[in-house]
Amino acid sequence: MSPKPTLIFIPGAWHTAAVWDKVTQLLKAQGHNCIALNLPSCSSDPSATFKDDIQAVHAAIISETTVKNHNVVLVAWSYGGHVANSAIKDLTSTLQTTNGNSNNNNNNDNDSRDSPTRVLGLALIASGFTATGISFLEATDGVPPPFITLNHTTGFADLSADPKALFYHDLPLAEARHWESRLTNMSLRSLTEGGEHAYAGWKDLPVWFLVTAGDRALPAGVQREFVKGAKGRGGDVTVREVEGAGHAVMLGKAWEVVGFLEEALEALEAFGG
Repeated sequence: MSPKPTLIFIPGAWHTAAVWDKVTQLLKAQGHNCIALNLPSCSSDPSATFKDDIQAVHAAIISETTVKNHNVVLVAWSYGGHVANSAIKDLTSTLQTTNGNSNNNNNNDNDSRDSPTRVLGLALIASGFTATGISFLEATDGVPPPFITLNHTTGFADLSADPKALFYHDLPLAEARHWESRLTNMSLRSLTEGGEHAYAGWKDLPVWFLVTAGDRALPAGVQREFVKGAKGRGGDVTVREVEGAGHAVMLGKAWEVVGFLEEALEALEAFGG
């Protein structure tokens, strides 16, 4: 029997891989392969770029598909969806080579070898659908969300709202404050630059989308409009919702996220053969 696909988890802005711990522990207990990544842009390094984020995810995908011979499903939250969409460019065909190019590219590298594994799909949570060639902020005409301040002096995108009210309103106060204490500084460059690396990966494979119905950072109505727009442009998008869930749904409703991912995995494995 083929091994289960590896779930690669990508956090959102200001968050580290630890935000996925509740979900990955539950999934690992049920025999799933899970890898949670830290993004360079969220490591308090103002020089980190969107391209750096893409490369971190791309490397993890190649390690799983080409080295370990595992299929992959990317699970991305919020800003992480922009990274995930872009990182799967050239990695969704049935056969790949070690440098991440499909066999149709006529690669002559003597070190490359075919692998029948690939990215099966995307699981996006409270996120968006990337446009090819458009940076994160170019998609909003350069205007950041009201809770982001572009600090050109420090080189960071500052969070200018109370994190508990914005991300963690459905968590107990002590837990919300714990996660607030773990927030990082996010590179401004990752939001304002790198449009040439952005890719609409959601057009290449099936997407499962989880709407966080109580979200105060990215309202559910906006998320539904994103989905509607993607479907209107030919996207294969399956939608589920979690009632009352805040933006950090993996913290407040971990079991619901696990259920969503298990349903998505079953469908994506069947679809991918």
